Amino acid sequence: MNFKGLMLAAAAATAATGASAADLPVAPEPVDYVKVCDAYGARFYYIPGTDTCLRVGGRIRAQYTLNNMGDNNSDGFGGRDADNYSMIGRGYLYLDSRTSTEFGLLRTYAEFQGTSGGSVVADKAFIQWGGLTAGYATSFFDFFTGQSYIGPVTRNWSDQTTDLIAYTAAFGNGFSATVSLEEGGYREVDEGDTAVNGVLYGGQYLPDLVANLRVDQGWGSAQLSAALHDVRSNDAAHIAGIDSELGWAVQGGVIINLPMLSSSSNIAFQAAYADGALAYLGAADDSIYYDLAAVAGNGKTSSGWNVGGGIYHQMGAIGVSLDGSYLDVDLAGTNNDVTRWAIDGSVKWAPVSGLDMGVAVGYANTDIDNTSDVDELLAAFRIQRTF
Repeated sequence: MNFKGLMLAAAAATAATGASAADLPVAPEPVDYVKVCDAYGARFYYIPGTDTCLRVGGRIRAQYTLNNMGDNNSDGFGGRDADNYSMIGRGYLYLDSRTSTEFGLLRTYAEFQGTSGGSVVADKAFIQWGGLTAGYATSFFDFFTGQSYIGPVTRNWSDQTTDLIAYTAAFGNGFSATVSLEEGGYREVDEGDTAVNGVLYGGQYLPDLVANLRVDQGWGSAQLSAALHDVRSNDAAHIAGIDSELGWAVQGGVIINLPMLSSSSNIAFQAAYADGALAYLGAADDSIYYDLAAVAGNGKTSSGWNVGGGIYHQMGAIGVSLDGSYLDVDLAGTNNDVTRWAIDGSVKWAPVSGLDMGVAVGYANTDIDNTSDVDELLAAFRIQRTF
């Protein structure tokens, strides 16, 4: 076959196969695959194109509560104006990012909560860099905040999320110390909108100064806390001669692991004293407590103390807990003292990983001298999925 014949044959073959430049193999574009980041624990992943590790988690909770069965009145169980039960559906979203820098770990944490019939709110939102913590986080005064799975009645201890800026120094071997400036508005206890015995707070003048010493080791953890709180009276009280006062609080607590029972079992004890800063005792019911008394020309601060504790025991898929508190407050400017004790017990079952179901019962008694003695009895059931 001559050259002309070869060219004709090649042209015919090309036409028959429909080959073109578009059919030639092309190198694929590079793809950023999500990679596991094991530097900070389980379930962290690198954000593609960065050296930042991110953990995304969440929780869905459904809870059903039989409300106060302690006192059969208009506000108690069966009362005409009372809600005998409550039902809640709640969702949580957790975002935890971490980046290693030459100045230490850079971390951001955000926790959002949305409840049925309500709006989405931020439960926590803070930045940590080295020893610095800034944003909306748990108060550095707080330590033990309960063992009960549900806690249908309120126990009296400090458990407050607040806006703050703090610095923590780590000394090694689990020892650390923190100094924190925290928003005082979260710690104001007065008579609400109409002060009868108590003084209404004025505008914020100074933040609360909080400090702690803490140790975390294999046996458990312990913490000593202290706080200074500005009790700033409003203009009307100041004109009446009642000036501002400096409130304060101290607290000590210990949590001891019980490995002889199980790896997750522990027992806790805690006590606190406060003068003019009752919110640090968990005494935040405006209808009962107040930090500063309305005594003309001589503002007097209320004082009090609390003790609390609890035990948790894990038995395979079953967790059993019991906790309680006792509160005693001396209301300044009156002959009334307030005592309150509360106890909660719960049992939870984890049939599969990440799914819990549990029940709890709580009882509390509040005794106001010369005024009233109120009982609270509540029960609740919860089903919760954490991922």
